[in-house]
Order: sequence, then structure tokens, then C-alpha cells
Amino acid sequence: MQISHIEHVGIAVTSLEEAIPFYENLLGFKCFAIEEVADQHVKTAFFRVGQTKIELLEATSPESAIAKFIEKNGGRGGIQHIAFAVEDGVANALAEVQEKGGRVIDQAPRRGAEGLNIAFLHPKTTAGTLVELCENPNK
Repeated sequence: MQISHIEHVGIAVTSLEEAIPFYENLLGFKCFAIEEVADQHVKTAFFRVGQTKIELLEATSPESAIAKFIEKNGGRGGIQHIAFAVEDGVANALAEVQEKGGRVIDQAPRRGAEGLNIAFLHPKTTAGTLVELCENPNK
């Protein structure tokens, strides 16, 4: 598996409306996209920081992974995952992880925010950090 860069850092927030002004007004970033990913029960907002992005994630349903993360975190948000761009395709990267004995959450790639193919690795494989693999949007 060839990882080209950190694609984004996913940060769970209780409200995009409340969180976006911090990134825009205090840090000087510009939100360039807000999108709902219905099948993941999440609304996202993206900011670019060099080649890397910050993805804010707000739950749209109590069943979403983001709502559960915030609940486990005492009602507060925080860094929920780190995403790496893979050069050789998400399906190939998943197969390689499994061949090496790693656990995956997604058995096959699925569509995520920005229309990218994504898949998550199980935190028991990654020393406790939720890791997302996603196609390199620059290819």
C-alpha cells in the first residue's frame, strides 16, 4: 500500500453552525464545502490546510458513529479519525491490510464525503485510532 499524504483529519462536533466560525474567524481558514452523507448520518464541512483538509462532522441521527463518539466523549466532540490517501486504490489497500492480519470495519470501499471511495480500519488494529483509507483525490 502506498500512502501519499494525510487526506484529512475528522473532527466530531456537536454543531457545524457553532464550530465553523472558530475555524474561519479565529484560524483564518475558509470552509469550501458543506455536504450531507445520508447513509452515514452525518453532515460535513471541509477546510483546506495546505494539502491536508480538516473535516468537521456533525451527526444527523442518534444512530450515527459521530453521535455515538460524542456520547462516549462526555457530550464533547474531538478528533474522531485520521484519513490517509492511498495511491493504489482503497480495495487493494483493504486487501493488503487483511493479508497482513489487520482488522477492517469495511469489507469493501464505499462512497464518502466529496464522492471519494473510502474504508475504515478497526481501531483494534491501529493502536486505538480510527483510520480511514481514501482514494487520492489528486489522481
